[in-house]
Amino acid sequence: MNFRPGTRDEPEINLIPFIDILLVVLIFLMLTTTYSKFTELQVNLPVADAQAPKQNPREVVVAVGADGRYSINRQVLEGVGVDALTRVLSLAAQDSRDTVIVISADAAATHQSVINVMDAARRAGLVQITFATQQSGASAARGKP
Repeated sequence: MNFRPGTRDEPEINLIPFIDILLVVLIFLMLTTTYSKFTELQVNLPVADAQAPKQNPREVVVAVGADGRYSINRQVLEGVGVDALTRVLSLAAQDSRDTVIVISADAAATHQSVINVMDAARRAGLVQITFATQQSGASAARGKP
């Protein structure tokens, strides 16, 4: 029997295989990752000096409330669908295809409510659609549109 105190070898952890695996995973991730840069596309917008039109086109203002109600030229419509909106828009346009539809939707209005107005205008043959907005507080303070 060996009773003398001996020195024991400390177990050693070999990190080289672990580092090799991490490098392979890193290279794999670098090669398979796609990088999209949105700032690469430089767009120069056209500039126009718009003057007020000589004749005012006929406008039909469609207001869309946050609760999904519609108002056409300040007449409130309760619980109408796309077909009813189409009929009312046709009557409001008075068979004039040059009528401009101005959609004034509440910021909290659902997307579907605005799409219903656009679909009704298309069905009525009214293709000129615009959206009413308001200036933000910062733009209004600076005096810029």
